[in-house]
Amino acid sequence: MVLDDKEMSFLQDPSFFSMGMWSIGAGALGAAALALLLANTDVFLSKSQKATLEYLEDIDLKTLEKEPRTFKAKELWEKNGAVIMAVRRPGCFLCREEAADLSSLKPKLDELGVPLYAVVKEQIRTEVQDFQPYFKGEIFLDEKKKFYGPQRRKMMFMGFVRLGVWYNFFRARNGGFSGNLEGEGFILGGVFVVGSGKQGILLEHREKEFGDKVNPVSVLEAARKIQTQTSAAETK
Repeated sequence: MVLDDKEMSFLQDPSFFSMGMWSIGAGALGAAALALLLANTDVFLSKSQKATLEYLEDIDLKTLEKEPRTFKAKELWEKNGAVIMAVRRPGCFLCREEAADLSSLKPKLDELGVPLYAVVKEQIRTEVQDFQPYFKGEIFLDEKKKFYGPQRRKMMFMGFVRLGVWYNFFRARNGGFSGNLEGEGFILGGVFVVGSGKQGILLEHREKEFGDKVNPVSVLEAARKIQTQTSAAETK
């Protein structure tokens, strides 16, 4: 196809190229804005699958002693129920913030006779030891990462463009929490309140993004519903 002089003149006009570049830039900006918008909805978040009591009961946990003991998770709540935090990463300052929140409930949990525990998915150098000042309960190792399932969920780098995550970052920093980048931190954690015996799971909070911590009031309300072995014996 041969262009005539008028068409060639139009193409050589600098404003034509400026308009073209502006259109490309506007399109790219619009695509970026749409991606940012979608990243801040729950559309692409990993969907969680509710755990069953039978699933949790059969999980193998290890103590963190020099000679570790392996036991079934149901030992944690069989007699008195339990509040259990599945820690995403002990060195994470957001996880330390949530641990401190849960630990603030310990005096009231002690009154109820309900223990506070945590599970971690790996033991790296002194990470668990450094986490202990923030968490006032016993900590166990879940090597197979079962407490992070049944459907294990991850948040990758999309987390860093979510406004909620940045809000959580600033909240924890302003609260005086700090941390490091040691260990695996993409597999999301959660918090469980489990009743004694076969009472079941009374609260299951699945972290949907980095720093999505459980409401301590909800934890305490669920803990108050636990029928501990001691209280059950007293009502007979």
